[in-house]
Amino acid sequence: MSVPSVLSNLRLPVIGSPLFIISNPDLVIAQCKAGVVGSFPSLNARPISQLDEWLDQITSELAAYDKANPDRPSAPFAVNQIVHKTNNRLDEDIELCVKYKAPLVITSLGARAEVNDAIHSYGGIVMHDVINTWFAKKALEKGADGLIAVCSGAGGHAGTLSPFALIQEIRQFFDGPLALSGSIAHGGAVAAAQAMGADFGYIGSAFIACDEANADERYKDMIVNSGADDIVYSNLFTGVHGNYLKPSIEAAGLDPNDLPESDPSKMNFGSGGNQKSKAWKDIWGCGQGIGAIGKRMSTAEFVDQLEQEYNASIAALSTGRAFAPVG
Repeated sequence: MSVPSVLSNLRLPVIGSPLFIISNPDLVIAQCKAGVVGSFPSLNARPISQLDEWLDQITSELAAYDKANPDRPSAPFAVNQIVHKTNNRLDEDIELCVKYKAPLVITSLGARAEVNDAIHSYGGIVMHDVINTWFAKKALEKGADGLIAVCSGAGGHAGTLSPFALIQEIRQFFDGPLALSGSIAHGGAVAAAQAMGADFGYIGSAFIACDEANADERYKDMIVNSGADDIVYSNLFTGVHGNYLKPSIEAAGLDPNDLPESDPSKMNFGSGGNQKSKAWKDIWGCGQGIGAIGKRMSTAEFVDQLEQEYNASIAALSTGRAFAPVG
């Protein structure tokens, strides 16, 4: 199976991951104009009328950009849908994705055939988050077109498997679109993801530090000033294990070295306000790859940097030389 045409002409093989609270139209549009897939969780737009407004803004601005730049059109955008029983807004959100013909829908925390069918009705494609091969096979059975392997080191909700293990096992039964999530914040890591069998690098945490991201200024600075040793893996905050910045946990008055376990049955990703939303505002999710982020910059500047690093890494691999950072 080849990569769908909607994802075959990216400037870089990169999908920006949907960031809870942080991803907004400004960030998505900047990512797409820079030539990588921009995405956002539909639940970031509250109330649902705002989702209609956001999708209108994104599609209108990207269409105008494409008309003015026919030689370098924008990348497609993606909408993330939480396919979990507590999301009581899912059906309405899907209707808006159909209305605006979202090119790519990313599904998480559940797989439903009717969701995939709705997106397929207008030619859209669906990629599903998975942390192991069991979930991967279930997603494909339900009609997902592609997979996102969420491996150890990914920001926010993350799996525990090594990317080497998960990618090679998925490729034993699936040859379709596959993205790798987990500690990718450098163009060399994107090249490495392709070398091991993925089609795309899936980048989230690095975009949080970009100018357009809807994140607290302290959050952005913390990412720039932190590294892998500053990441804590816990299920306390949402009921699902994820990676978080240690300094933000300390700032909330908690001991990052002595966090209790949460009851997974109490997790809630619904459309109403809840303590979990507050947790993401105060306890900041982040992946292990942020040691590559040395300064704050615009989305365009970051993608430029990624491209330089990616090309340098591809060139190095072609000559058999070891990886070397750019800049």
